[in-house]
Amino acid sequence: MLQGIHLSLMIGPAVPVPAPKSVVDALLSVQVTSGKDKSGFQLSFAMSKHSVLQTTLLPAGYFDPITTRVILIVTLGGFPNVIMDGVVTRQEMTPSSEPGQSTLTITGEDLSVLMDVVELKRPFPAMDDMLQVLAVLAPYAALGVTPIVLPSLFLDFSPPTEKIESQTTTDLRHIQKLAERNGYVFYVEPGPLPGQSIAYFGPDIRIPVPQPALSVNMDAHTNVESLSFSLDGMAKEVLVVTVMDPITGKIPIPIPIPNVSVFQPPLGARPTFPAKIRFSDEWADLKVPSLLKRVVGRLLKGAANAITASGSLDVLRYGRVLRSRMLVGVRGAGLAYDGLYYVDSVTHSIKRGEYKQSFQLSRDGLISNTPRVPV
Repeated sequence: MLQGIHLSLMIGPAVPVPAPKSVVDALLSVQVTSGKDKSGFQLSFAMSKHSVLQTTLLPAGYFDPITTRVILIVTLGGFPNVIMDGVVTRQEMTPSSEPGQSTLTITGEDLSVLMDVVELKRPFPAMDDMLQVLAVLAPYAALGVTPIVLPSLFLDFSPPTEKIESQTTTDLRHIQKLAERNGYVFYVEPGPLPGQSIAYFGPDIRIPVPQPALSVNMDAHTNVESLSFSLDGMAKEVLVVTVMDPITGKIPIPIPIPNVSVFQPPLGARPTFPAKIRFSDEWADLKVPSLLKRVVGRLLKGAANAITASGSLDVLRYGRVLRSRMLVGVRGAGLAYDGLYYVDSVTHSIKRGEYKQSFQLSRDGLISNTPRVPV
């Protein structure tokens, strides 16, 4: 690895352990993608006819899907960063007639993929959304998954004598259904320690402490290899829902719901105005508590950001590992596009002697509303 950067690979069935020297020496490249809802990884290994991977590990099930867990840790400047904790879902073997050109590629996802394997049917009597999520996530504590579940802003559940909510799908799909109707997000984040993960169910809140700025067109201070911006004028819309008046239940009342997020304020001083108006009558038959939950959920849900940015950087030059679901500053792009952005996704690409990241950023509004960004 590069000087100052060390990659640690832990792998194994059920309980991952440090990979043996033969596996580490055969490792060609690592790619990890951390997105809004799910993360994934891909490892490529060099193989030969007489390598241990070919003769022993692969036949013995060392890389088998679902049962093999993988943990990737990048240590930069003495500080460990757990960039992936997941399980293998696919393996691909590519033989070659050229010596040393055969490869084994294993692909996997974060631990949430284990929540999408078995479909269950079970009732949740007298349990609101928060209690349902906690009940579903309880068995995954054996994998080191710690739940962080925030309650709904409006308590809305029926007594068992009136209605019993139930699960008819996989654990992951049931949690995603509950998150959708509350305007929440659900994801599994690796770390902070190896073998630990956090399952978050709540509003899409980005960590407010910004990461060091991405600098472009600043001569010696430039720390990104590429950076481009895009403003989509059709990205935002106003949703108009029709509800019946609570007294007679016969008079339709249109209610516009703006495209804003309570927990993700626009980071630009000149927000982009919505260009589309969409009408929906899906909520007309809902009772007041359910209606309030849907409306607030819409306001809690991440707004469509009209400005997006994409680019790549060299980690050694940047000085730290860029993390998704956080804020980052941008400078050197000009008055319109400088400022803070939300980091939507990050892809880690690691090879011997090289560690690069590609990223996707977003925000709403031109011109920064902060005078400076952290460097």
